[in-house]
Amino acid sequence: MANELFTDYFFDEPAFNTHDGGYVPLVVDPAPAQPLAIPPLLQPDAETETDVWYTVTAMAGETQILPGAKTRTWGYNASLLGQTIVYRVGKHIHVTLQNHLKELTTFHWHGLAVSGPYVDGGCHAPVYPGESKQIDFTLDQPAATTWLHAHPCPSTAEQVWHGLATMVIVKDDHEDQLPLPHTYGVDDIPLVLQDRRFHADNQWDYRADYDPDGVQGPTAMINGTVNPVFDVTTQRLRLRLLDGANRREWRLHLSDDLPFTQIAGDSSLLPEPVRLTKLMLTCAERAEVVLDFAGYHDGDEVRLYSDDVPIVTFRIHAFAAATTPLPAHLLTIHAPQVAATTPIRQIVMSGMDEEVMLDGKKFNMQRIDATQPVGLAQYWDVTNTNTMHGGMVHPFHVHGTQFLVVSRNGHAPYPNEHGYKDTVGVNPGETVRLLVRFDLPGVYMYHCHIIEHEDGGMMAQIQTYDPNRPMPHYHLMDMDTLMKAFATERGIDPADLWMAGMDAYHEMGMEM
Repeated sequence: MANELFTDYFFDEPAFNTHDGGYVPLVVDPAPAQPLAIPPLLQPDAETETDVWYTVTAMAGETQILPGAKTRTWGYNASLLGQTIVYRVGKHIHVTLQNHLKELTTFHWHGLAVSGPYVDGGCHAPVYPGESKQIDFTLDQPAATTWLHAHPCPSTAEQVWHGLATMVIVKDDHEDQLPLPHTYGVDDIPLVLQDRRFHADNQWDYRADYDPDGVQGPTAMINGTVNPVFDVTTQRLRLRLLDGANRREWRLHLSDDLPFTQIAGDSSLLPEPVRLTKLMLTCAERAEVVLDFAGYHDGDEVRLYSDDVPIVTFRIHAFAAATTPLPAHLLTIHAPQVAATTPIRQIVMSGMDEEVMLDGKKFNMQRIDATQPVGLAQYWDVTNTNTMHGGMVHPFHVHGTQFLVVSRNGHAPYPNEHGYKDTVGVNPGETVRLLVRFDLPGVYMYHCHIIEHEDGGMMAQIQTYDPNRPMPHYHLMDMDTLMKAFATERGIDPADLWMAGMDAYHEMGMEM
């Protein structure tokens, strides 16, 4: 497979979001080109050989995105998105979570194998305005591109739309030693792919743009930059791609049909590189790709497109030739064995708009929908009951673990799905088999990652446990408490939350 060149997007074209009734096509904004913003690395507060301490602050600010008025935005240790966080496997990590916003938020470590529900940072771990909380963990997982985003049901979508999303890079010794681009900001570049609609005075208006099938905007925003340009000074460029959009799928290709090499997916390196000319990411998926500009010269330009719209321009400068080939083998995957007696978990994603459900039910914050012993490998069959024509790809995400994609409708996974993942797009009418194992006890959510769908109830939760110990009790947040908190912070009646752009759980049949 290493020498084969794949030239399609793999996913089923009739289900692309271009066919949605509410689809918002990207257009080129008339704003002048500007340098791609490269988020600075978050610096530790302190560090020893074994431990490291960080402070992550959710804050409001203003950001110069377009000419004219600044846009009111939120971010982590920044006015928009955030500083990139780098964690090393094996180090004991201490994090102070600070909320400088006027409403509660949570800090969800999407892609990290940490305990749930409190460290994981889903809806059961609120940090209230003006509050600080302490968490700590030690990572035992492969190197990967992960991310941090807000996850306070039922306003996850709105808070991510405001800007609460930033990249988290996990490093380990194995990945360090591979001949890959490693210099952050030079040849190792984060690209957070998002879209927005700018209203009067360059402001965002989530309520005006609200769509229960996912909010979209016509302007591509890459690392918070519109019409970005990156100056290339090396032959090879490693892009860490994150679909950080609420709804949009990104179908990526380069000018000149320049091939590129995918080296990693969501949660690990791939076993071997995969050569592509096209790559589709569904919401929350990540991919690491290497671009090779051999044959280009000082002054040339190469553009990255989503569908037919340019979203990043790479401006080529003189560079030294890269003489070391990319490795033919990147990572050995040790798939856990599933016992023949272990039942297959059946999960069904159904509906669209306000009718989305998981296993025929709306999310209930205090209901445990499934249990699984820690260390037990189990097949999960995840089915999307949407029809091909008029349906949509639902990206399925599991907190607190990394899974392997075993099959799609009984056939092999896509060629670039053979590493560890935590999010997988499921086509309409398709069943994707996953191999799932949890290594830490806790309560974890699993859901569609079209963010308005998870807010709308397309979500459930599983409790993992040590079978040799009594089942622990977790204090789970209840919806009434959260709804009252949101209403108090916003100065509105809880019954009016739907008008505020958050789903009215009573109206949609959400179980309280």
